[in-house]
Amino acid sequence: MNALRALVWDVDGTLAETERDGHRVAFNRAFADAGLPWHWDVPTYGELLKVTGGKERLLHWWRRVDPAAAAGADAGAVVRRLHERKTAHYVALVEAGGVALRPGVRCLLDEAHAQRIVLAIATTTSAANVDALLRTTLGEAAARRFAVVGAGDVVAAKKPAPDVYRWVLDRLGLPPDACLAIEDSAAGVAAAQGAGLAVVLTRGLYTRDEPVADVLADLDGLDGVDLATLQHWFARRRAPAD
Repeated sequence: MNALRALVWDVDGTLAETERDGHRVAFNRAFADAGLPWHWDVPTYGELLKVTGGKERLLHWWRRVDPAAAAGADAGAVVRRLHERKTAHYVALVEAGGVALRPGVRCLLDEAHAQRIVLAIATTTSAANVDALLRTTLGEAAARRFAVVGAGDVVAAKKPAPDVYRWVLDRLGLPPDACLAIEDSAAGVAAAQGAGLAVVLTRGLYTRDEPVADVLADLDGLDGVDLATLQHWFARRRAPAD
């Protein structure tokens, strides 16, 4: 088995608790801008998170509340415009300081960078959202710490499909057994494992009760977890079958 060479991070719920007070709020503001009588409260949004991808989540909701309109010829364009407006609201929220990194994340990122562990991102959220979060929480040069950022629509199939992880691995030029994924949800774990990566789970506000199996560690957060601990867990992972 290879030594740990890369950490591949999810973003929403993993790097930061972005969903409840970031994305959900931004969606609601976009609905208001468009004059739509929609409002996603905290429990409703938690249910909708089972659908990965913002545009996919919008279309799923629209089909539920107005299936005839959602089947219209211009539905795709409407969803794209609404999602663009939502993204603008989300970026503004982040840049105003409305979203912070989860405890322990900054220390792990700094330590990994200092020890030349490759950093990468594999997420379904848009590249603009990732960029805003990294710049606001880690500084203007933060994005350069990440060798590869797989975000948004770089692949057609969103998590739990493994495609985004395979896309990231291909661009890193690393085998999956040299990389560790850090995820917060069952869908993210399934995506990483489907691409052959071991996973550390750091549960978030919306994923505390999701059933997840075969992770190296099942945590409530990364506070107090250092790189040596990750390397220890990684070294003890189950050897792949011959």
